[in-house]
Amino acid sequence: MATPRRVRFEENPAQSVVTPLELFFDLVFVFALTRVTDWMADDPTPEALLRGALILTVMWWCWVGYSWLGNVVKADEGVMRLGMFVAMAAVFVAAITIPEAFDDLPGGLSGPVVFAVCYFVVRAVHVVLFLMVSRGDPVLRGQVLRFAVSMTAGTVLLLIASQTTGTVQTVLWIAAVLGDYVGTALGGTKWRLASAAHFAERHGLIIIVALGESIVSIGIGVAELPVSWPIIAASVLGLAVAGSLWWSYFDVSALLCERALAGCDGDRQIRLARGGYTFLHLPMVVGIIMLSLGLKKVLLYVGGGEEHELTDPIYGVPLAALVGGIALVLLAYVGFKRYLTGVTSVLRIGTAVLLVVLSPVLVFLPALVTLLIVAAILAALVGVETHTFAEQRHEIRHASHHG
Repeated sequence: MATPRRVRFEENPAQSVVTPLELFFDLVFVFALTRVTDWMADDPTPEALLRGALILTVMWWCWVGYSWLGNVVKADEGVMRLGMFVAMAAVFVAAITIPEAFDDLPGGLSGPVVFAVCYFVVRAVHVVLFLMVSRGDPVLRGQVLRFAVSMTAGTVLLLIASQTTGTVQTVLWIAAVLGDYVGTALGGTKWRLASAAHFAERHGLIIIVALGESIVSIGIGVAELPVSWPIIAASVLGLAVAGSLWWSYFDVSALLCERALAGCDGDRQIRLARGGYTFLHLPMVVGIIMLSLGLKKVLLYVGGGEEHELTDPIYGVPLAALVGGIALVLLAYVGFKRYLTGVTSVLRIGTAVLLVVLSPVLVFLPALVTLLIVAAILAALVGVETHTFAEQRHEIRHASHHG
């Protein structure tokens, strides 16, 4: 007896929108991003930043696979709904385990093993669901099977890494991440994309999630400190930084890139989706989380936490995370727009370079002054772009999506 269609899968229409279940799915990643920020902030060393970036990359692969799958079939219908909840549970447990992803804490289960197993479950559920979806599509089925090879290799390396420590462990993590990247890049372009609008919206929402974490970090950084004028000023400036990065992505770039994605089909569309969204949105998220770490430390300094004074400068890893994170986000924005539209945003490249060049000077300034300078530079970028490209901006933002 044939299985009723309603319990299997329901294809997404060309103009589908993000489902409430996908938004619910993203809430787990809010928690994961917060855990990474807190973990790096406890001991902000170069090694912690590298390992934090690796954890973010692994969590990204957990998320991004379901953005492709949820684009082909509705995430909240039939078997997909159950699969999404199973994946959510595994991601949530992995997020809880993030502080032990590299170094196991005394007692209980092995943190690195639990994290690796959760990663395997998330990826395995994704592949199984995609194989079920591609049952009547041999081309897509072949693509999924090729992808499964690199996914399996990456997962096995992470499991092996859980049995090691130190540099060897970090190198195995890097190999696992690179295996996924190379496998995805070389695995072919026979994926399916039902809705460019849905795909762009999913990735826009994950940028919102990451920016939300930067705002959460501002609040957490001073949660146990008495409110003061410096804290209020730093909070507003931190919000201005996050707001400027929001503006730089959503005001025009996101619209242009979505239309470029919708304006092509076949292998070219898959290449644009893979390169512009799957690959180039990761450095955006990593950069924003590094920024979150920097903001958290600035607010702590400004509020007088951990025996700091208002005049203390932010330096070392926290400053590198603040400035380098913003620069990474801006350059990823440039790459994203360039990859999909062929347009290079020179102003953004210049702003990223300016922030990095100013870093040696910022180490001598109070943390609040540093944040003021950074916020002013980003606000100036937004203002100059908005004024310089006013006519093009109006046409892009108010043109018909079907025009």
